[in-house]
Amino acid sequence: MQLYGHPLSGHAHRARLFLGLLGQPADIIDVDLAARAHKAPEFLKLNPFGQVPVLVDGNQIVSDSNAILVYLARKLGRTDWLPETPAGAAAVQRWLSVAAGDIAFGPATARLKTVFKAPVDADAAIARAQVVLQRMDDALAASPWIAADHPTIADVALYSYTARAPEGYVDLAPFANVRQWLARVEALPGFVPFQQTPVGLAA
Repeated sequence: MQLYGHPLSGHAHRARLFLGLLGQPADIIDVDLAARAHKAPEFLKLNPFGQVPVLVDGNQIVSDSNAILVYLARKLGRTDWLPETPAGAAAVQRWLSVAAGDIAFGPATARLKTVFKAPVDADAAIARAQVVLQRMDDALAASPWIAADHPTIADVALYSYTARAPEGYVDLAPFANVRQWLARVEALPGFVPFQQTPVGLAA
């Protein structure tokens, strides 16, 4: 397997983190986003959307971070990470949608401003981040993991941008349950850290 990504991309980190937690070897290929390598014709053959990450598994090409999590769990038969019961699968999917929506437009967008100098509305993103973090904190008051009584790909999908939310001036101090959950994820065997950047509250 080959995973195309970037060390500062939370989406790419999701995929790399899950590979580590599964103990699944893969060649990690960094894509030079600053040089717009993700928009080059050869990369667009892998992902016409021009985004990282992309997983190449033989003749199978999988783009989109959450799709990669689903693919790996299904391919490797890891029903612990992606339950097969209707209720269990639905609980995971609910939080995958949060990762693709509220997290992407909240802490991930706020971090785009500080890490990548993107022209985004940071104040609006920070406000959205605080709302979704409160919802996560409330959910984690009842369970140590976000979608089940054990870690699932929902936890993987939410981890990266939540952990680096302070880089976008999103304070995690008010969310004790979230901070404890981050520590639980980081204690899992095979955990792969997400590169830190000294910006925002982390400066």
